[in-house]
Amino acid sequence: MLLATQLPRLFIMVGKGQEITLIDPNPQWSPQAVLNFYSANYPILTTAKISAPVIKDDAVQYRLETVIGTKG
Repeated sequence: MLLATQLPRLFIMVGKGQEITLIDPNPQWSPQAVLNFYSANYPILTTAKISAPVIKDDAVQYRLETVIGTKG
């Protein structure tokens, strides 16, 4: 019997040389909805961009990359 399982999603906040892993608050939300949810606690995410998902370490990872404070 073949069973399909859904990989967990992780959201990695990237900014100022740091990476913070955020858990998925609701697997049914879109990545943009998760970004909006976390921007209440992390205001720097209001200008973040979501990268394409990557499967790594048995999870689907999205990078939330902030663009504030970068020049050029």
